Amino acid sequence: MREGVGGGGAHEKPPPERLSGRRRGHRLRSRQELLLRLTLPRLRLPDGDPRDAFPGASQLWLEVGFGSGEHTLAQIAAHPEAGLIACEVFENGICSLLSRLVPEGGEGSAPLPPNLRLWDGDARALLRRMPAACLDRLFLLFPDPWPKARHAKRRFVHPENVGLVARALKPGGEWRIASDDPIYQAWVGAVMAAQEWFAPAEPMRSRPEGWPPTRYEAKALREGRFPLYWRFRRRG
Repeated sequence: MREGVGGGGAHEKPPPERLSGRRRGHRLRSRQELLLRLTLPRLRLPDGDPRDAFPGASQLWLEVGFGSGEHTLAQIAAHPEAGLIACEVFENGICSLLSRLVPEGGEGSAPLPPNLRLWDGDARALLRRMPAACLDRLFLLFPDPWPKARHAKRRFVHPENVGLVARALKPGGEWRIASDDPIYQAWVGAVMAAQEWFAPAEPMRSRPEGWPPTRYEAKALREGRFPLYWRFRRRG
């Protein structure tokens, strides 16, 4: 997200029911259509307590907006002990992740990672249905900045959404945020300074250890933008 702190600060109107932009970019190829029809349903998060989808997992993580899936795939490979729910509404991004998980021809039958489930709807709807204090970690990496002041209400980092995240995270749980957009960076600072659920955190200028890179970060660096990274801890 790009932001505009000058567009009302941390006291914007409540976000609308839809925060995302378009759901599809270029026309999907036949392989991508197969992935959405056959593979996505096999990975879609079922109804009920999300912890039940990951038997034996010691932690539950959530990624909001996984883009093309680089970070998601790196995390599930490095942390088999954690169940990760990855959210994305953009169909081309979903296909990008799914295409790396299954070989061509295996869309309906190839084995899938047991510690990954996908949510292809609004992440706020998922947060509302989650039991309180069930998440250990939430990732929000390089979200759409919505740079115009009139679009500030569509940013995921918003006073109305901070409470949703806080409700779902356990005490001591971690909310990781990264952005390369100067307006959004200032917006994160303003919104998080005005809330009481998370302890203050200074942004880091280098990607911390354990944060897998993404193509969005690489693009930002190529184009001369400087990402900031935050770790916000849920107060007890």
